[in-house]
Amino acid sequence: MATIRDVAKAAGVSAMTVSNVINDHPNVRPATREKVLEAMARLDYRVNVAARNLSKGRTGTIGLAVPQVNSPYYSRLATTVITAAERHNLRVSIEQTGASRENELAALSLSRNRLYDGLILCAAGLGPADAERLKVDHPVVILGERSFGGPVDHVAMPNVDAAEAATGHLIERGCRRIAILCGGIDEVDTSGLRLRGYRQALEKAGLPADPALTQTVDKPDMAEGAERARKMVESGLDFDGLFCENDSVAMGALRGLASAGVRVPEQVKVIGFDNVKESEFLVPSLSTVDPDHDAMAERAVDLLIRRIEATEPGAEHEEFVSSFSLVIRESTGG
Repeated sequence: MATIRDVAKAAGVSAMTVSNVINDHPNVRPATREKVLEAMARLDYRVNVAARNLSKGRTGTIGLAVPQVNSPYYSRLATTVITAAERHNLRVSIEQTGASRENELAALSLSRNRLYDGLILCAAGLGPADAERLKVDHPVVILGERSFGGPVDHVAMPNVDAAEAATGHLIERGCRRIAILCGGIDEVDTSGLRLRGYRQALEKAGLPADPALTQTVDKPDMAEGAERARKMVESGLDFDGLFCENDSVAMGALRGLASAGVRVPEQVKVIGFDNVKESEFLVPSLSTVDPDHDAMAERAVDLLIRRIEATEPGAEHEEFVSSFSLVIRESTGG
């Protein structure tokens, strides 16, 4: 294999100049840069990325810890993070935590042991009381709903506002008995925040918040959504709109309603949250909230790189909330 010295000799420059070209140093004249690049191409010189990272004390890999790798939402999230990382020549190692506090702490430990240069953690098991455990000596970005008030950067979606808008859309379409399907109700997690937005929309419209219309599932997935929606109909619960915590629950709910003989959107209008790819291809296609996954992934990766490179030492930790939009499809009469 050709070495830096071989390239330097072929280009008639010093090894330091070749190194400056490889590292995109700004003080290299364009003609010199072109000459070095031509020599690198002629000699088929390849940069030894592993050696370069080792010399900088880096692995060239970041970690992404998610509760589930096989859910539509987290698989899409992983894809967008990988795409964002590739633009910075970084690889992504993915871990599944099962929403377990212990596994999320273990993911933090792996980063501490320098398997990664930094970690993007989708916290589901950790809570605000664990903020002190995040004070580690390596970069960490929290991606998700749980806010720790520091000491790390946090990227989240506008759960309350987006849930209010989704419920408001059902109200605009004429629904007056709107149910919600969500997980265990915790004020600081996805379910609790989206429930708050749902209730705010009802209050603004002057509609009563009937406790019977707040329906919970053990797991926010398709199987639970189907089972709960079917039981809601069989129990005689009166509802003409349904806001689901996420698209997985909503996809299951569509199946459960169909099994119970309920037509969507004629009898019940349904809207989800996350805009996973599958939602577009259902019959009926699913109306949903698009929380701008790409912007969230880009910001999480950018924040992590900023901490890895320490380009802003001592910078305040950032709280970033993405934008959102409603995607109106057939399930609400779109």
